[in-house]
Amino acid sequence: MDITLFKASLKQVEPPQGISVYLTALWYDANGYWEKAHTLVQDVPGRDAALIHAYLHRKEGDEGNAGYWYHRAGVKHPGISLDKEWQQLVTLFLGNG
Repeated sequence: MDITLFKASLKQVEPPQGISVYLTALWYDANGYWEKAHTLVQDVPGRDAALIHAYLHRKEGDEGNAGYWYHRAGVKHPGISLDKEWQQLVTLFLGNG
């Protein structure tokens, strides 16, 4: 799957079968289900979940919490739009980045 197909899947009722929890969270976020996306990654350990957790808190407007999660992920707070960050994360987790 590439980002074009992933974006096309956003029109479906459910996320595509067989995708990672990270992509599933990004799918729900893009469809307006922030809380569902957050619930999926909030207790998952590791850098990958921390990256998405940071993005979600940034989107929520909680910059302090976002900063904590970016630090946990070992990256600096991005100076890009939320849309661009979402695309970068999708690309990363699709294995194309």
